[in-house]
Amino acid sequence: MNITGTIDRPVTHDPTKQAPMKPTPDEPMGSATADPRTTGANDSRQNRNREMQLIPEALARAHMHDQLREADVRRRASHLATARRMQRRAERASLRARRALAMAVMQ
Repeated sequence: MNITGTIDRPVTHDPTKQAPMKPTPDEPMGSATADPRTTGANDSRQNRNREMQLIPEALARAHMHDQLREADVRRRASHLATARRMQRRAERASLRARRALAMAVMQ
């Protein structure tokens, strides 16, 4: 099973299975030989670094999404208030027209 760890749940807590912070003294600097014990740990650590670099971007995206949703709710509320106001105005005009028609018929 090749599961990469996350920041909250690393693949392993065993330091011997994680990538070393410094190169080992018996390994020459810049060598291309891969240590089979730390290959997965390096990938996991690289993935976590990338995820941590993207956290502010994800937070900004979520904040923008919330602001857009809130603006949309406010816009709908104002449209609804305007529609109700215009409906009341139309009802009053309709009543005035009925009254005027009734007065004209009665005379």
